[in-house]
Amino acid sequence: MAKRSAVKQRTTDGINPRQPCPCGSGKRYKACHGSSGGPVELPVARPLAGLAGECELVALREFVPSATVPLTLAKPAEREVTLATVLSMASAALVRADGTALIGLQVQTRSSDVSRDMARALRWVLEAEDGAALPVVGPETDESPDRERFQDMVDVEQVLEPTVHTDFSWWMPEGEEPTGEVALSLERANAAIMPTERIGPAAYWVDAGDRCHLRWVRPESEEQLMLALARLSARGVLDLGEGSRYAGSFRAHGLLVPVWDLDSEKHAREWTEPAEQLGERLTTALASLENEPLTSEERRARDGLIGRQITIR
Repeated sequence: MAKRSAVKQRTTDGINPRQPCPCGSGKRYKACHGSSGGPVELPVARPLAGLAGECELVALREFVPSATVPLTLAKPAEREVTLATVLSMASAALVRADGTALIGLQVQTRSSDVSRDMARALRWVLEAEDGAALPVVGPETDESPDRERFQDMVDVEQVLEPTVHTDFSWWMPEGEEPTGEVALSLERANAAIMPTERIGPAAYWVDAGDRCHLRWVRPESEEQLMLALARLSARGVLDLGEGSRYAGSFRAHGLLVPVWDLDSEKHAREWTEPAEQLGERLTTALASLENEPLTSEERRARDGLIGRQITIR
């Protein structure tokens, strides 16, 4: 009896379930975005590309606990809009009674494109009544066929300089005291906050309790950035001086976020100048890659750095 030939499985969208998922998570497709129910819409790998504030937005969405930043729209609107890390009751967006409009970034997304969900929330706050709140944002929020993205609605050249807050008291309008569920939500949020300071563009010092970190969202491609980091590592200058060490990196929305462990005895501002100097070394290393391939020692350093990467989104 002839042996049955093996048939390679493929999903209806033409992707082999055993191959790496196109989203870049490192998992097999069948264990990530593959679906037995049929083809699925893969997440946009770098949803905020094209925005001057891309790195800041990734930081605000992923790890900065409490911060706000005014938003410049592409077209004039009756309302001014503020982006925020987290809103009261974990709302996706809200309009206060005085007409102040806020959009929350740290929310669960129900679509494959974070940028499109942000655009939906922005469209909602521009049209909502005073005092309204949007609990969740997703495809059902705005069924318009235009499929606007955040980049279509804002000034893409705006350089974001967020204000980092020590608590969430900004949730409440000036002179108003929280009550009921809002008061409870505020109390819990303040109790969970980790002290955070912005010490440079998209570079944030974070006190995690037992240790402090520098988390720095970088705009370069992952491949080029890893090569530059490897070059600095091989030369022994991939740190911020005494009391610091490179800890690893994580991926978020298509960007790489290197992380350093820092001496918790030092104040955040004491790391500002060392971070600037590290940034200069990194810029020099990036520029050298065009004419200077990695040495064998640098390639070994790169392999070690790659082993310390994780993906969170």
